[in-house]
Amino acid sequence: MNIEWVKTKDIIPNAENPRIIKDDKFKKLVKSIKDFPEMLEIRPIVVNNEMTILGGNMRLKAIQEIGIKEIPIIKAENLTEEQQREFLIRDNTNYGSWDWDALANDFDADDLEDWGLELPKVIDEVEDEPKIDTQKITLEYTPDEYNQVKKALQKIASTPEQAVWKLLEL
Repeated sequence: MNIEWVKTKDIIPNAENPRIIKDDKFKKLVKSIKDFPEMLEIRPIVVNNEMTILGGNMRLKAIQEIGIKEIPIIKAENLTEEQQREFLIRDNTNYGSWDWDALANDFDADDLEDWGLELPKVIDEVEDEPKIDTQKITLEYTPDEYNQVKKALQKIASTPEQAVWKLLEL
């Protein structure tokens, strides 16, 4: 597959894309593209023959916000309708997890946040003087439901702490 450069206005957002982006994350994506525009060529937007996006809807939205007039694309020309729908989901599926120890030891936290990674917030508390308000999440389940709850949390994240953070984002 070859990379082509096309006018941004010629690309059609995919109305069937089930992925959304919230204000904070959108701002981070815009900043990411402004700070490192070379990423667009390294990871072009993927379109079908009709120029409808299969991968990169959020990037196109950010590119339009910035005002970039031409961008690199890859045409996925030989995909069936079903393969296009499958690609739309697979391209947005995150199979991996972060190695938080490696990130903490090998990277600067400010750089990671500048690059768009959302780091878990550490809550510092001094006796009788909490710096932030905390809230409690309680999961109630029967002993028979334990394994089912455990599996559900593992699907959300690799550790219970990460699962709680992801639940809080909902």
